[in-house]
Amino acid sequence: MDERLNNLLRLVVEEYVATSEPVSSQALVDRHDLDVSPATIRNWFAELDELGLTAQPHTSGGRIPTEEGFKHYVSTHVMPRPAGKRVRERLEDAAQAERGQRIKALARELSELSGLAAVAMPNETDSYCMGLSQLFGQSEFRDWQQVVSMTALLDHLDQTLSRLRRHGISAPQIFLGKDSPFGPGSGTVIAQTPYGLVGIVGPLRMDYQSALSNLLSALEALE
Repeated sequence: MDERLNNLLRLVVEEYVATSEPVSSQALVDRHDLDVSPATIRNWFAELDELGLTAQPHTSGGRIPTEEGFKHYVSTHVMPRPAGKRVRERLEDAAQAERGQRIKALARELSELSGLAAVAMPNETDSYCMGLSQLFGQSEFRDWQQVVSMTALLDHLDQTLSRLRRHGISAPQIFLGKDSPFGPGSGTVIAQTPYGLVGIVGPLRMDYQSALSNLLSALEALE
């Protein structure tokens, strides 16, 4: 995909993650000082639609990224870099908890930092999830059926995380859409630490760069 469309997809994903609303051509021109007209952006939108990377949920409305659009964005723009200093300090403080509580403390901090849920499976105890109120506060979960579906999957958290552990996850990995263990409407960023599995769970529309950076910094805090 050429740089023109690659950059446009990046803008659509980042705007959609920030606002949870379809992204219009006029909004992109206004907010990003693009040197093209809204009509040109709409033509480019049509190209992204044909590639299956964006979709138009309402006639004459803006675009949202598809699952494939998010995957392309993650593979192209999300990089393994640490979080900022303030976040690193918070995670380092959490990692000072007693040995048996470190994963739990880090998961709690990751949930608060992301505004999403965090899951963990310590080596010596059962798995747990925290931050559900934050997760279900996301706009996607205004649909009660989405809440029911996610809750049903979280009810089997032990089995889900045990399966991931058996597959072997060392460096943080991103699973989204149909590849996510928490359902096709979700995204998961997860890693194995010396103390157990820990990860962040959100809707498909999540800030994958921030989640990855926070998780990488959590791993560094445990070293």
